[in-house]
Amino acid sequence: MSFHVRPEISGLTPYSPGLSIDEIRERFGLASVIKLASNENPLGTPPLAQEAVRRHAGDAFRYPQSGNPRLVRAIARHHHVDERRVVVGNGSDEIIDLLIRMLAQPGRNNIVCFDPCFSIYPIQSRICGVEVRRVPVEADFSLNLGKLAALADENTVLAFVTSPDNPSGYVTPAQELRALAAALPAGALLAVDEAYMDFTEDEQAASLLAAGDDLPNVLFLRTFSKSFGLAGIRLGYGILPAALADYYWRARLPFSVNVLAEEAGLAALADTDFRAETLRVVREGRAALTEGFRGLGCTVHPSGANFIMLEPPAGKAAADIFEGLLRRGIIIRPLKSYGLPHMLRVSIGTPEENAMLLRACAELMA
Repeated sequence: MSFHVRPEISGLTPYSPGLSIDEIRERFGLASVIKLASNENPLGTPPLAQEAVRRHAGDAFRYPQSGNPRLVRAIARHHHVDERRVVVGNGSDEIIDLLIRMLAQPGRNNIVCFDPCFSIYPIQSRICGVEVRRVPVEADFSLNLGKLAALADENTVLAFVTSPDNPSGYVTPAQELRALAAALPAGALLAVDEAYMDFTEDEQAASLLAAGDDLPNVLFLRTFSKSFGLAGIRLGYGILPAALADYYWRARLPFSVNVLAEEAGLAALADTDFRAETLRVVREGRAALTEGFRGLGCTVHPSGANFIMLEPPAGKAAADIFEGLLRRGIIIRPLKSYGLPHMLRVSIGTPEENAMLLRACAELMA
């Protein structure tokens, strides 16, 4: 039978996830595989979160408390903000999707973002039938916020900026974000996606949220998937203007953050030793991999995230390096889906994983 699928869906290119360990283990008959493709926490899941999930597994038959108030309060304390501004979701993806559906009217409004960017921004906008306007990043992968502001008009409802950016790791200076917020038309909100912000060398200097800025047309997106080590739990949060947060709670699907996700999030916030060690391992590993890849003749772009983006040396194709690493049991991320087939993205691993990667790349790039 035929289905009357909306044209926005029939022509949609889906999100492209990284390869899984099981997939590569089975494909090549490997006993051991390491994954440095999806920007996951190199140290795994926080011990306190693991214990919390075990302890509360017997409560899985219960619905969570409406609005996840304990988690909301804990996040508000963590960021020193009014809890009325905090919202939580099934990953920050849910919050992005709902913001677009709440604010943008199909056929009338538009959103603006960069190209390339986190693909969920344009994908969810197109699903909603909302116009997407994009400006290319600069040749050095910096973000020209003036060009982004020039795309916006009286019908723009959201301007998305990721800092540090994905896939480059570029950190947009905080003063430039303040200027963008002031330059946007009335009614347009600046959505700063800070999923990787805590991996920067100086979060207070780089983040408007950490600096305590409370601009009326700026919202922030954060996640438990990276430094908190809960990617598989699916838990994200936003710091919104209080009035918008109120509308979010009206529109969000009931109980989208489940009992175990809430308990894991609370425990991860409390496990400060684990998070501090994560930040140390990532920052040291990022410096070591940057130096190592540059020593192999690669072009490595400066990064404030838990990954680096690189271009192999002349004469070495990124696709060949990617395939060669797969055969050696190492998964990294090719960037063809970002429109960058000559580039690779590497998540920061443990010191041992980073050393294995560099040894394998030295063989492949020799």
